[in-house]
Amino acid sequence: MTERGRPRAFDRAEALRRAMEVFWEHGYEGTSVTDLTTTMGISSPSLYAAFECKEALFREAIELYGTLQGGVTARALREEPTARASIEAMLRDNAAAYTTEDTPHGCMVVLAGTTYTTKSETVRDFLGECRSGTQADIRARIRRGVDDGELPEGVEPAAVAEFYAAVLYGMSVRARDGASRAELAKVVDGAMAAWAPLTGT
Repeated sequence: MTERGRPRAFDRAEALRRAMEVFWEHGYEGTSVTDLTTTMGISSPSLYAAFECKEALFREAIELYGTLQGGVTARALREEPTARASIEAMLRDNAAAYTTEDTPHGCMVVLAGTTYTTKSETVRDFLGECRSGTQADIRARIRRGVDDGELPEGVEPAAVAEFYAAVLYGMSVRARDGASRAELAKVVDGAMAAWAPLTGT
C-alpha cells in the first residue's frame, strides 16, 4: 500500500529555528512572509501548510526561543540558593546571552514587538503577557526570600520585581544598541548596589 500525501521536503525544526532568528533580528512587523520563506528555504504554501500563518509561526518561534536563550532567567530564579543570588545570576547571565556574537543581540521577547499595527495588536499583547510572566516569576522569587527569612517582612516583592525587570529589559535594548558585555556588567553592578536599600537588608 502506498503512503498518501507527499512528505515535507524540508526540516521543520530547522525551518523554525531560522524563522526565530529572522523575527528576533527584525521583529514581527519588520519581517515579511517573503523574508521568512527565503530564510527558511521553503515556499509560501509550505509555510502555511506547516505553520498555519505568520502569527502562529511567530508564537512557535517565541516558544523555541524560550527553550534556548529564554531559559536563562528561569534557571537563575530556580537554581540559585538565595533571592539575591538569583537576581544577580539572572542579570549577569542575560547580559552574556544578550551579547553573544552568533545571535541577534538583546531579548527577542522584549524587542520583537516594539512596533505594531492594529493587525498585530494580538502579538503585542502576547509579548506583554510573556514579559509580565517573567516579572511575576521574579516577584515570586523575592517572596520566597521573605518566606525563607533571607529578606525582612517589610519588603515589597512587587516593587523589587518591577525594578529588576526594568533593568533586565533595559539591558536588552542597550545590547541591541551595541552595548558590550562589559558595559552591561557595569549596569548589573549598579543594579545590585541597589539591592540593600530596595530590600532593607
